[in-house]
Amino acid sequence: MKNTKELRIGLIGCGFMGRTHSNGYKRVGDFFPELGYRPVLQAVCARNEEKVKAFAEQWGYKSVETDWKKMIERDDIDAIDICTPNDTHAEISIAAAAAGKMILCEKPIARNLAESQKMVDAIEKAGTKTTVWYNYRRLPAVTLAKQLIDSGKLGKIFHYRANFLQDWTINANLPQGGEGLWRMDAAVSGSGVLGDLLSHCIDTAMWLNGGIKDVSAMTETFIKERVHQLTGKVQQVTIDDACAFMCHFNNGSLGLFESTRYARGHKALYTFEINGEHASIRWDLHDLNRLEYFDNADEGIVKGWRSIHVTDGDQPYMSKWWVPGLGIGYEHSFVHQVADFLKSLETGEPCSPTFLDAHQTEKVCQAVSDSANSGSWKQTGVNF
Repeated sequence: MKNTKELRIGLIGCGFMGRTHSNGYKRVGDFFPELGYRPVLQAVCARNEEKVKAFAEQWGYKSVETDWKKMIERDDIDAIDICTPNDTHAEISIAAAAAGKMILCEKPIARNLAESQKMVDAIEKAGTKTTVWYNYRRLPAVTLAKQLIDSGKLGKIFHYRANFLQDWTINANLPQGGEGLWRMDAAVSGSGVLGDLLSHCIDTAMWLNGGIKDVSAMTETFIKERVHQLTGKVQQVTIDDACAFMCHFNNGSLGLFESTRYARGHKALYTFEINGEHASIRWDLHDLNRLEYFDNADEGIVKGWRSIHVTDGDQPYMSKWWVPGLGIGYEHSFVHQVADFLKSLETGEPCSPTFLDAHQTEKVCQAVSDSANSGSWKQTGVNF
């Protein structure tokens, strides 16, 4: 057995994302045994003592904290994993960087560009290692799309379009704010579908197709007032329920993005399609093990869209899992991100997306928000 070093994890937040990350830490050693590091579930932190103790017992964390500042002060923790609402990302990250901890942060990196800039400044000053959990990059079919684009098979890219559709807020009686509904409160989340859903689309798009140059956007809030769960008072809703934008990429291609929580019948429909000079590809989260591919070089009598089942051992990540033909799921993207982070500790390479990468996504989000508010095109400042 290979000698491994411990990476002692301090998880802050024990909600949905805390579960996905914990699962990644627990399974990575089983399927990536060659790695020189192994995660140790050292401590988990949340404000509710009863809840965090139950979480620690279920997932196997050695200890609990109810104050994240005490968590960061501990000498027996190497990496801080931030799974808290967006309004706490900056403060926790800056403190963790000052304490010399590695940082793994949920997306979006911050509520706005000013906060993410402070986070980038802090980690660059401290020289600490970071990654941000834009996990869809690590689904094998999406990684295969990256390989096909980088190989030149698509040729010059003309179009990139993506959407992320949900329907869970179509209810005028749904409150905003508080535990479970903090994404409905702009003071906590920073934005609505823009930061929660479109940030995923933007991260994937710039990873696959390069930087976004400028945007023209529109947003809508369909229900203007909701009861706030914490105060019991009716308050104005300031998040975006829906957002759509057009853009130019720096490579000259055009982009079209849409996200909403008001698409009845869709729980998590995330799709993208890329049209190039020689070929096109498209992907759908609902069929995440498949990548659709059209190659114009095919013989005419068989030319058409083909469905590539991404389960063979020579396709990204799949040699670590089952036999060809047997698919994997959403949770495996987090296992892959943990594996890539651990590998980066050995190689010294960054584990993208880093805070600096996620800051580029935040530049686009800020430009989208500014464009929707002004009704005009906005430059993003992304220069790759």
